[in-house]
Amino acid sequence: MLKLNVNGRNHQVDVEPEMPLLWVLRDHLNLPGTKYGCGEGLCGACTVHLDGKAVRSCTLPVSAAAGKRIVTIEGLSKDGLHRIQEAWIEHEVPQCGYCQPGMIMSAAVLLEKNPQPTDADIDAAMTNLCRCGTYLRVKQAIHAAASAVKAAKPAAAKKA
Repeated sequence: MLKLNVNGRNHQVDVEPEMPLLWVLRDHLNLPGTKYGCGEGLCGACTVHLDGKAVRSCTLPVSAAAGKRIVTIEGLSKDGLHRIQEAWIEHEVPQCGYCQPGMIMSAAVLLEKNPQPTDADIDAAMTNLCRCGTYLRVKQAIHAAASAVKAAKPAAAKKA
């Protein structure tokens, strides 16, 4: 039995320790938002957060995630949409949409670590692949989400 904390909830799963985290999330915990892409950790469709870091869940043994905080696309925001999801919608990023959960998860970690990323920062952090080629809109959405946070901070300071 392995103990996992996924999206703030504790779970016990009876699986082989070397089973990829992706399959535990999808098949055992019923969280289908994390997608299977390449199965080799290259495309990023399976990206989740593990203790605040973007990781590829298709190659990560579930035993490596035990005792750590796991966040999937379903748990990214507790109250509505995360600011990066709002920017994704505003900038009409998805085409087929398959890679988008992984893209969003990577972008959320980028903005958490670097609230005002440059184009070069975004290029370095966003290693996810998109077969539809929405990379320009991804970049625009990340900048918009960063600007929204920057604009919200002075307003929050005035209220205090």
